[in-house]
Amino acid sequence: MNNVVWHSHAVNKASRAEAKGQRPLVIWFTGLSGAGKSTLAGALEQALAAEGKHTYLLDGDNVRHGLCGDLGFDDAARQENIRRVGEVAKLMVDAGLIVLTAFISPFRAERALVRSLLGEGEFVEVFVDAPLAVCEERDPKGLYKKARAGEIRNFTGIDSAYEAPEQPEIHLLNAGKPVAALVDELLTALRQGNYL
Repeated sequence: MNNVVWHSHAVNKASRAEAKGQRPLVIWFTGLSGAGKSTLAGALEQALAAEGKHTYLLDGDNVRHGLCGDLGFDDAARQENIRRVGEVAKLMVDAGLIVLTAFISPFRAERALVRSLLGEGEFVEVFVDAPLAVCEERDPKGLYKKARAGEIRNFTGIDSAYEAPEQPEIHLLNAGKPVAALVDELLTALRQGNYL
């Protein structure tokens, strides 16, 4: 990379954010499969859009159809998946957007890497905390059933580790609360933290 030099431009993150009238940041939803990350990220995005915010939602399954379609699910592939998503999120923050992400992102080191790519206060880790038993009962995609039957290997929470956040900016307990109530909690926490 010795011959690659960053080229600065006159239109920058600050001017893009000012034009949009918002503070760009990444709201990073992490938790087990079935915890409700995608549902909550989507509902929060709708709430933010209704307030006139400029957003984009990066969803784990959707990203696997394109940007990360060449990756598997072993630990190394999962790390690369999160690295790529982190770089995309960084570019979107530079564009002045509020980026929501919904990824299991099981390893603390990869979430810390994404945080390190962004400026101070631009990464908000949201731990969607639902017990494994609740996630297995929900099993919206039938993946736990397949993992328990040995049809899926390296499944987070079954035969692959999930490292829960130690100090997330927002810790949501999602074991039965209505989505609207959880979105209200999110909006309150984001405002109290001066992220919005």
